[in-house]
Amino acid sequence: MVKVGKVLLRSYFSRPTIEVARSLIGKYLVRDNGQGLMAGQIIEVEAYVGPEDKACHASKGRTARTEVLFGPPGHAYVYLCYGMHEMLNVVTEEDGFPAAILLRAVQCDEMLIDGPGRLTRAFGIDRGLNRLDLTTGETLWFEDRGESLPRGALKTYPRIGVDYAGEWAKKPWRFRLKTETGFGRKRR
Repeated sequence: MVKVGKVLLRSYFSRPTIEVARSLIGKYLVRDNGQGLMAGQIIEVEAYVGPEDKACHASKGRTARTEVLFGPPGHAYVYLCYGMHEMLNVVTEEDGFPAAILLRAVQCDEMLIDGPGRLTRAFGIDRGLNRLDLTTGETLWFEDRGESLPRGALKTYPRIGVDYAGEWAKKPWRFRLKTETGFGRKRR
């Protein structure tokens, strides 16, 4: 297995969630499925911060499902949405504080994989990877490949699909890379 960039360590994810979310744009999600590596540049993410955030799963309290959110940063939180879409999040902040970042889109081999359910299907990510340590450089991880974003390329928006959260839904905690040609080339 050949790693192209530097694996992001636990210390990277133990920072404030919004800071980590902004900095993940342009980094790479890498998956070793046992037959080879698949990598995609992260184009869009969404932040969920703490028990007060009504859009965060932790707002309903600590449960068997959300326990991983309260654990160490850098771990995967994978859950099923609408009974059919697996969603990949990475836990952030300090151990004990529930926060995470949802991966929404990646650019992979000139193809935009847009949508968290499409992303997990393309990368073969399911709930079997829930709680996986994403800082070891094995199975699934994040890499910094030394690329910098063009000035003004990072855009912020309200989060999607969380209208039930009232004012919390309007938080500008969705971050997306805007390319010269729009938001990507082709959709998969």
